[in-house]
Amino acid sequence: MTDMSNWFVVLMGIGTVFVGLICIIALSYVMSAVCRTGSKQPVAAESVAAAPAKAESIPNRQAMIAAISAAVAEDLGTDLAGIRILSVKKL
Repeated sequence: MTDMSNWFVVLMGIGTVFVGLICIIALSYVMSAVCRTGSKQPVAAESVAAAPAKAESIPNRQAMIAAISAAVAEDLGTDLAGIRILSVKKL
């Protein structure tokens, strides 16, 4: 069996790593291009116009705040009296 030079082994290892990295970069560019072309959908003007200009009032606001307070207190393991919600906004 022939002995391989240390430099040959080092260069083959480095070459393999860089060829692999170049392949990963190329695949990333290809997948990026595929994702960009596949996600182009025009936004309908009706959906933009249908969005309300100001926030609507939240029905049963007190009951919702009580439920949120109870859930937060349970998660934190504290007393319900120690929880204070300052504001609630509808998303």
